Amino acid sequence: MRWHPPGYGGERRDPDRVKRNGWRDHGVLAISIDDERLSWPERELVRQLGEKLYGPRQSEPDARER
Repeated sequence: MRWHPPGYGGERRDPDRVKRNGWRDHGVLAISIDDERLSWPERELVRQLGEKLYGPRQSEPDARER
């Protein structure tokens, strides 16, 4: 099939490109807490922001469902 309806088939974008476009086009920031490009203080800030907005992560030992 040579023709694909919009959103189906064709070229798949890599996750970093999707994140970049989300930030540039919509002001949405998606950050992995394990991103090696971030320094420890930056990762800690991301963790604190995530906990403030959404509560503790399930993978943490003291995480509780809210």
